[in-house]
Amino acid sequence: MKHSFFPIVPAKAESGTGLGCASSGCGSAPDALSHLPDAIRRKVQDHPCYSEQAHHYFARMHVAVAPACNIQCNYCNRKFDCANESRPGVVSELLEPDQAIRKTLAVAAAVPQMTVLGIAGPGDPLANPERTFATFRDLAERAPDIKLCVSTNGLRLPEFADEIARHSIDHVTITINCVDPEIGAKIYPWIYWDHRRIRGVEAARILIEQQQKGLEMLVAKGVLVKVNSVMIPGINDAHLKKVSKLVKAKGAFLHNVMPLIAEAEHGTYYGVMGQRGPTTAELQALQDECAGDMAMMRHCRQCRADAVGMLGEDRGSEFSLDKIAGQEVDYEAAMVKRKAVHDEITAKLEAQRQQPVEKVGAGETVQRGRPVLMAVATTGGSVINQHFGHAREFLVYEANDMDVRFIGHRKTDLYCTGAATCPEDEIRGESVLDRTLTALAGCEVVLCAKIGYEPWGRLEAAGIQPNGEHAMEPIEEAVAAVWREMLDSGKLAAPPATQKRA
Repeated sequence: MKHSFFPIVPAKAESGTGLGCASSGCGSAPDALSHLPDAIRRKVQDHPCYSEQAHHYFARMHVAVAPACNIQCNYCNRKFDCANESRPGVVSELLEPDQAIRKTLAVAAAVPQMTVLGIAGPGDPLANPERTFATFRDLAERAPDIKLCVSTNGLRLPEFADEIARHSIDHVTITINCVDPEIGAKIYPWIYWDHRRIRGVEAARILIEQQQKGLEMLVAKGVLVKVNSVMIPGINDAHLKKVSKLVKAKGAFLHNVMPLIAEAEHGTYYGVMGQRGPTTAELQALQDECAGDMAMMRHCRQCRADAVGMLGEDRGSEFSLDKIAGQEVDYEAAMVKRKAVHDEITAKLEAQRQQPVEKVGAGETVQRGRPVLMAVATTGGSVINQHFGHAREFLVYEANDMDVRFIGHRKTDLYCTGAATCPEDEIRGESVLDRTLTALAGCEVVLCAKIGYEPWGRLEAAGIQPNGEHAMEPIEEAVAAVWREMLDSGKLAAPPATQKRA
């Protein structure tokens, strides 16, 4: 990827990971995986949840075969038969293992860029071991080209570590929110352990011990482990840096610090009690602090337990059981098509990895400028290819005189619906565009394929510059080019203009 307008300055690496980059974030430059052994790099280069770059090109799928859970989290309220919320623990259909296999084959044939099948709920997969491993066993036989993943709270992980390895499940996510039982008691009201319900500090102590033991066992077996942590302001936010150091020391591959989802309408304990979630600035600051010790995942979408498609989209409703009923899938033929698609994407990514960064002329004076946050509308493919009004989320990048790095994403509502504001908007006196402006707080530029007259004016009035001049260009190159334009025009000499509500 060519950034001919950048000086050659070493990019900031996430300490100990070798994942620093000059073109993307989350430690995922085109060649950010090259420091890894080939066997490990092959495991993650097409995994959208383990590689920030891969999530632009490859899709994932979750099957909801695990309804029961053996712990209670204050941030969780599982909902079945729910199509209106997008968060972990929510599903529209609970599946039996045979239904999950049928649905997976249908999705994999229709969405050839899908590479990963995960079981992440709506309860805990290892609290439902028969259903979980029956699904994995049959899928490994019928669709050997699909990667298998499991996400767990870790309470029963040591018990099933051997089983996980036996089923060739080489990607496991453990949710670890603390390593201090006193803090854990504020997050987990109870666990179900040894045929009884245990509460308080003792429950948290048992859970933490099991999580750490399971992590060590998986790493010893060569399984790649990602750790998820929910950032809960005032509860574990200051503590998560310690968590990050410890899980790295024990061999975890990646750390995903996620914001607490605490809207009261979801019915969680934290939501009802008014516990706030972190601001985007607080989340980024904590992720940056943890990045000094651990490779960070910043592109997580906190998916539903039945999510289908690229990260940031959910095509699950296209593949409900009634819609695939009677459908016959020739999976051998589908695998041929899938391989061709995967090979094409992999070749493209490999070409990007091999493309050198062009150098600025020797001796040229390096001009400095402050960092700038830019929001990008994209449907995937690592290019700017989406209309502003069609975006349900924006990817946020930070550009400075050293690199362009991915910071995270900002969710919003669809602006172009063809309808007027909804009744809720009228009651609150707030429109979709108002909420989008709030979501983009801190960003100075929005890059998109197209944008209408009204949102253009509202963005400018709020101190955010719309930019539609880089449609279909690679995101990192466009962000870098806009930053350089701002530098050359003198806009970076002063602090950013104070954004105001328009």
